[in-house]
Amino acid sequence: MIRCKAPGCRQSGAQRLRVGMGSSTIRGLCLLLFLGCVQRCWGCGEQTCPAAPDGFLNVHLIPHTHNDVGWLKTVDQYYYGARNNIQHAGVQYILDSVIPQLLADPKRRFIYVESAFFWRWWKQQTETMQKDVARLVQEGRLEFINGGWSMNDEAATHYNGIIDQMTLGLQFLQNTFGECGRPRVAWHIDPFGHSREQALLFAQMGFDGFFFGRLDYQDKMNRESTKHMEMIWRASDDFQPPSADLFTGVLPNGYNPPKGFCWDQLCDDAPIMEDPQMEDYNADAVLSSFLAAADHQAQAYRSNHLIMTMGSDFQYENSIPWFKNMDKLITLVNAQQAKGSKVNVLYSTPSCYLSALNRANQSWPVKMDDFFPYADGAHMFWTGYFTSRPAFKGYERLSNNFLQVCNQLEALAGSAATHGPYGTSSSLELRRAMGVAQHHDAVTGTAKQHVNDDYTLRLTRGLDACQVVVSNALASLAGSKENFVFCRLLNISVCPVTETSTSFSVYIYNPLGRTVTHYVRVPVNGAAYVIKGPSGESIPSEVVPVSQFTKDIRRDRGHGERELIFPTQIPPLGFSKFTVEKVSAQERFFHPKVQKQPLMIENKFYRVEFDPETGLISRIHNLENQISLPVTQSFYWYNASSGNPDSYQTSGAYIFRPNQTNPLPLSKSVRSYLVKNSLVQEVYQNFSSWCSQVVRLYSDQRYLELEWMVGPIPVGDSMGKEVISSFDTTLQTDGLFYTDANGRQILQRRRNSRDTWAFKQTEPVAGNYYPVNSRIFIKNADVQLTVLTDRSQGGSSITDGSLELMVHRRLLYDDYRGVAEPLLEPGQYGEGLVVRGKHLLVLDTPKASADVHRTLALQQYLSPQIILSSGKGVSYWNKQGPTNKFSALQKPLPDNLHLLTFALHEPGKILLRLEHPFQKDESSNYSQPITVNLKELFSSLTLSDFLETTLAANLPKDQMKRMQWRAETGPISSTKHTSSGLDPTHITLHPMEIRTFIATIQHRKYSDWDR
Repeated sequence: MIRCKAPGCRQSGAQRLRVGMGSSTIRGLCLLLFLGCVQRCWGCGEQTCPAAPDGFLNVHLIPHTHNDVGWLKTVDQYYYGARNNIQHAGVQYILDSVIPQLLADPKRRFIYVESAFFWRWWKQQTETMQKDVARLVQEGRLEFINGGWSMNDEAATHYNGIIDQMTLGLQFLQNTFGECGRPRVAWHIDPFGHSREQALLFAQMGFDGFFFGRLDYQDKMNRESTKHMEMIWRASDDFQPPSADLFTGVLPNGYNPPKGFCWDQLCDDAPIMEDPQMEDYNADAVLSSFLAAADHQAQAYRSNHLIMTMGSDFQYENSIPWFKNMDKLITLVNAQQAKGSKVNVLYSTPSCYLSALNRANQSWPVKMDDFFPYADGAHMFWTGYFTSRPAFKGYERLSNNFLQVCNQLEALAGSAATHGPYGTSSSLELRRAMGVAQHHDAVTGTAKQHVNDDYTLRLTRGLDACQVVVSNALASLAGSKENFVFCRLLNISVCPVTETSTSFSVYIYNPLGRTVTHYVRVPVNGAAYVIKGPSGESIPSEVVPVSQFTKDIRRDRGHGERELIFPTQIPPLGFSKFTVEKVSAQERFFHPKVQKQPLMIENKFYRVEFDPETGLISRIHNLENQISLPVTQSFYWYNASSGNPDSYQTSGAYIFRPNQTNPLPLSKSVRSYLVKNSLVQEVYQNFSSWCSQVVRLYSDQRYLELEWMVGPIPVGDSMGKEVISSFDTTLQTDGLFYTDANGRQILQRRRNSRDTWAFKQTEPVAGNYYPVNSRIFIKNADVQLTVLTDRSQGGSSITDGSLELMVHRRLLYDDYRGVAEPLLEPGQYGEGLVVRGKHLLVLDTPKASADVHRTLALQQYLSPQIILSSGKGVSYWNKQGPTNKFSALQKPLPDNLHLLTFALHEPGKILLRLEHPFQKDESSNYSQPITVNLKELFSSLTLSDFLETTLAANLPKDQMKRMQWRAETGPISSTKHTSSGLDPTHITLHPMEIRTFIATIQHRKYSDWDR
């Protein structure tokens, strides 16, 4: 590939990712970039910014469009402009219209954000158009901002999904446009609240700044009055400043133009009519109005530079009115300088605006917490979407799990994974589908129903493609070609191969870098089975009845009467094969021990007591650390508001607004029974006809598992319902509780309080809800109760000693935020959605809890993948014989080292991310630096030629030089990373650090593996 060599246009081979383009297209485009680069790349970046003269109030006009990757219409409908009866929007026409207008006048500028749309448009362009666009990018007139595949949500997203979707988009831009196409500014103008972890990730990706549009209305009023609309966001306590610092700005009008200055075909504002002889001449009025708007905005900002967003949702489909009127506005305002005016207007971009602020060398306030929850009015807290569409949230998390498995096996098996006996495929389709799923109207559950169905379909097609990759890779690595089956409905005991076969094989792949113990549960119809491990050893097993709860939800989709349970131990980054054979056993000998209204379950780590009157959990004991805590767990529901005299606001897909402070119990007592055997003890609790739960303890489990099932939520009483799982204890918590940020940092929350302003609480429940991506906990000096989730949910501590997590919601009214549908979710049978999920409870000392919940959280989102087969495979690749056990690592990784990413970057290159998953000071065992030898990590392959990059792998780490900023507390030094040379044999990670590498991969011969 020909690379740009001119200054400011570097592009190393390690920075290229071929995303959906043929090699001939790449070669042709790169030649164009090379020829153009020699003449023009010297101006790339900040050097292309227009002059903003000193002594003036410089108003930076930012022509932009915000293109949701699905919301009211599907991704395809938005791109092509279909179904305009729902919303007039056609992304392809926006780009078709804007490019000629930029080419017509070198002063004009435009920014574009969503790579998923641009990638599609780019593929359809002629070589001439691609050359013109490349020139605009090199000259800074078309600038990519943010650059992710989508503009991801910040509440319901997991950090792994955020990193992957940003990497996908940024590497496409880098591959296509080189260094000139690399975004320097993060731009999250539409997400509904902002996460501290998101800011940390952006900083580690090398962004100079971050702009967003939405923040709490009280916070905004406070910031405007104190001129704190722009700040330094210190995004972590674990990093030495300024490496986790990110300059952050709040946009003045959300992301819209000032009132009266929207000149899109979708707007009604009058164009500028500057001819004095016209009857409707309005130039003087426009000038006066604009100067007043600029003056008003200047009162809330510190510098003599103002940012003004000129555009909005899906605008610029016809860009002529926009550019023609902005041209006139600039001429009109700047002409007044001859009369003494000190206002200067210019076409600009966020990065040019940021550069101007940086040159001013002012001091800025420092922000330490996050921007959750978001409210745009007294009774309008956007905290419902933390839980909305819980089934899709669960499916997105499972899809991420499978994507990491697919990525790893694709890399481990090399070309045998993408071209094998099961077909030709790759991980790209699932990567793109997951990139779309991170969008702030996808994983949030805030799209129309038909759009959410489309998101689900995209993930399903991606999973299908990755099943081919996994099957090919497994056949290659195991040396056995078999009929691999992926049973995606095991959570409701549906799997035809295990239900009907007398013998079958179970492959279990572990994507974690440490050995994992995992209990397999598959539906069967026999009474007894013999299980053999990878070395032929006998594995203990038990058979239990399938519960009536499960039969009711699966209906006619499965016919297994029982579940086979057996423990497995899976090597790190590897698999084990188990064989299962049904044995003759008379049915009369199948008598599982069943006890009604049990009083206790217990293993060697935990004892759980149940109230004999109510059947609810009443006390939990940690036997290891001799801790005991009264805990009552039950399900309640809030009556969703349909509006009241205080406010018309209803509960909807975005908004959570209950009618009452105290939720209503589903049942004050439950019918329950216990199934107990040598491997597991399970208490089945029935709360109502539409809510049940299994309280489960495996024999060697250091946590309590609660498998809940809710739905279909009845609404025949004309009441929308928001269902919570509640945990009530005697802990004195002083209004404090703790939630995670995107699955990583832990943040302290205080009920009815905000860290940065005098908060006035108007919704005592919804106003205290926060996003819970992986865990929430309460504690005192001696005891900590942690609840881990298997998907994103909203949660809080409404009273001292309590925790609650919203698990499901079904609503009857729209909440007037644009989606124009109630959140009813009909489900497969049209009766309402049924959702099944898990909560894991950890009771321990605060000092010891992190050791457990950190490792459990990793295992929750990267759980082992079960692949089944008939067991009648044939030899593959003429190897010495099948391999029943395989690990790609030389040895298991310690608990404070996590293999976050192991994926193909391009042919012959690997993308490797290592993470320290602990925060400093939270664990006496693991909050220590860890050092690893990259050359000795793997057993089945060799890595060499290491290049360390920024987090999104689109810039060598030693070339990252972020802007330096001055905090009000004192100067901040530069963030330039100097390198004395990378030593891959001695890589050290500190708490919360992620280090990213690109390396050359060479697969070892089969005979060289440790079999």
